Amino acid sequence: MTSKSIPQEVKRQVDEAVTRFNQSVIRGTNRCYITRYRGSYLYLDRFDYGRSCPICRLKYTGDINGWKFAIFKYSDERYDPLEAYP
Repeated sequence: MTSKSIPQEVKRQVDEAVTRFNQSVIRGTNRCYITRYRGSYLYLDRFDYGRSCPICRLKYTGDINGWKFAIFKYSDERYDPLEAYP
């Protein structure tokens, strides 16, 4: 696995999926999930009534179906890959 930047096409697909989720599941005007990108990482935040809170971080592995997942732990304010779901 290489540490690649996320291609624009992958970012577009992810943003579209998050937008669909926000529109079909969240359906709120004051809350939604938002994406941020930095290098090979996708950060997913929850926007709630004017405040953005980190939820998780996904590392791009070169395959849109094979991300590495780490959840944000508020107890120590860091992303922890050991807290991932099996």
